[in-house]
Amino acid sequence: MSPQASDTPIRYGVVGVGMMGVEHIQNILALDDCVVTAVADPHSSSLDSAQQAVGAETPLAKFSTVEELIASGLCDALVIASPNFTHHDILIPAIESGLHLLIEKPLCTTLDDCREITDLVATRPAEQVIWMGLEYRYMPPLQRLMAEIAAGTTGDVKMVAIREHRFPFLVKVDNWNRFSKNTGGTLVEKCCHFFDLMIQATASRPVRVMASGSQDVNHLDEVYKGERSDILDNAYVIVEFENGSRGMLDLCMFAEASKNEREIVVVGDKGKLEALDTESIVRIGQRTDDIWSGVNVVTEETVADSSIKHQGLHHGASYLEHVDFADAIRSGRPADVTVLDGLWSAAVGFAAHRSLETGLPVVLDDLPQMAGIGFGQ
Repeated sequence: MSPQASDTPIRYGVVGVGMMGVEHIQNILALDDCVVTAVADPHSSSLDSAQQAVGAETPLAKFSTVEELIASGLCDALVIASPNFTHHDILIPAIESGLHLLIEKPLCTTLDDCREITDLVATRPAEQVIWMGLEYRYMPPLQRLMAEIAAGTTGDVKMVAIREHRFPFLVKVDNWNRFSKNTGGTLVEKCCHFFDLMIQATASRPVRVMASGSQDVNHLDEVYKGERSDILDNAYVIVEFENGSRGMLDLCMFAEASKNEREIVVVGDKGKLEALDTESIVRIGQRTDDIWSGVNVVTEETVADSSIKHQGLHHGASYLEHVDFADAIRSGRPADVTVLDGLWSAAVGFAAHRSLETGLPVVLDDLPQMAGIGFGQ
């Protein structure tokens, strides 16, 4: 497989064209020299939404399965945006097809499946770009926060605190996201983003996880095909890292009456960083020699990226992710965000759910699926 020629459009297929699939289509269409040529989804209404997204008169091949889409030969790259519980079975033929892939989070809904996919990807040629969709990394305030950490603003990172107080889960096709067996659980489905950010900020391997949470408010009376929704709507999670740093997640999904949906705080021995990504604000604090002087050296900046052509659902992060994915395809370079990143971020979520069930801390090395898994790029 050779890098894509710069004068040849990259032809994309999107597998799963519900809300996130259509979001990916809109981002791809905002890129230079990229086209969406095919989609696959078993639901006709979703296929109609995809056609509407590309334009009523624009040719778009439509299939019901990923196998049919691959066999068509119409695509150079696939975006996997199908429901979480379908990822494993879709990813195997997609990976083996040799096409470049961008995989929406989470990687899979069980740790066994995540490990199987990670092992399969390890057998593939380096020229096949397989990218894990953890787009929160690309939110401009969070990119600035990570750049400040890398520049030494915080010194040695000791604590990472992430708070997301937001609205309940949205309605999805067939209400698949109302059940933990379909999503992997809230702390995997939603919160793999936050565990990925913690891992980035600490630059260290997560080793132990403790969690407390439950389903207290949302979807309590919802029953589908005789099953009551069981999706967790609030939790605290503490993550301990190999280098001694700690992370804490404060999640509430019945807190839409909030000014700041998300706040990310990183504290080191030299300073403190805060990112309010929904308001595009970053605060940079530096400790002084005289800690009792009462003088706080804190600056506040609004952070934006003028290169973003589509804001979408994630403040332009998905667009920037697609820019890098397309560049990797054209240049032949490896993915910046890999399935190993997807495995580690999901593993912390799976460990958190196990901690909820047992009331005990979970050591990641005790999980057999993590045996022999490397850390870092």
